[in-house]
Amino acid sequence: MVTPFKEWNWIDNEVDYKALWKLLEMQIEWNVDWVLLLWTTAENPTLTKKESIEIVKFAIEKLDWKAKVMVNIWNYSTKQTLKKLEKFDKIEWIDAYLVVNPYYNKPTQTWLYLHFTTIANNTKRPVILYNIQWRTGVNLETSTLLKILSETKNIIWVKEASWNMTQMKDVIAKTCDEFLVFSWDDWLTYELVKNWWDWVISVASNCIPDRMKKFVDNCFSNDELAEKENEYLKEFFEKLFIQTNPIPAKTFLASKWIIKEEFRLPICKLDEKQKDIFMEMVKKYEF
Repeated sequence: MVTPFKEWNWIDNEVDYKALWKLLEMQIEWNVDWVLLLWTTAENPTLTKKESIEIVKFAIEKLDWKAKVMVNIWNYSTKQTLKKLEKFDKIEWIDAYLVVNPYYNKPTQTWLYLHFTTIANNTKRPVILYNIQWRTGVNLETSTLLKILSETKNIIWVKEASWNMTQMKDVIAKTCDEFLVFSWDDWLTYELVKNWWDWVISVASNCIPDRMKKFVDNCFSNDELAEKENEYLKEFFEKLFIQTNPIPAKTFLASKWIIKEEFRLPICKLDEKQKDIFMEMVKKYEF
């Protein structure tokens, strides 16, 4: 989920809860399975601790069990992550936590093992790992993942974004059927589901939850329709990353008058040239 902001300035603008409710309604209407809160698409690094708690409580109330709630508790400090965990564990009806590789300080595999097992063993709720080397600077190797899984009971999924197809297939081959492996990018969903992946954590669903829900369902049940839709949506998926996520997604939503085209620094609006290219693409689609 993106975080909509009111008009003010790019540092102190407030969360627009009226617009957030519209976004949640869109997900409810099209029966998405999960809503992920407070990840990079939500401009999480710019949110205060108070805002993060308020957004989660607001979403849980409005979703009213119509979709499950996953909350990102990322931080490169294990101690700070545990502090977040302690606060969120007090909120009822959070269904799972997302935890990413510690970023920037490039931990070793031993550090990753200790970080993830410490977090998982400090909550009774399910935990999803997010392995994304190109953002964090470190890869969670399959052998490390398997060691973590052998010593924890509540790590249930991994969002695998190593960009190494051999490793990604290895994760699927060496984990049990109940352990789910998720695509990290909309444009890879069709290909990866054909290789035994399970669903996608989607950016595009912010914009077109109806199309994404049908598309993902068809990936599992109707290959012909899924392939056709994948080809149709290909440019849309690509242009959603014409600049840093979530700028294009929020630009799309603003063009549909669902939210305001507002961000918090260091995120800002699309460059003028890129915006022209993006909006030309949007005009091609009948959304």
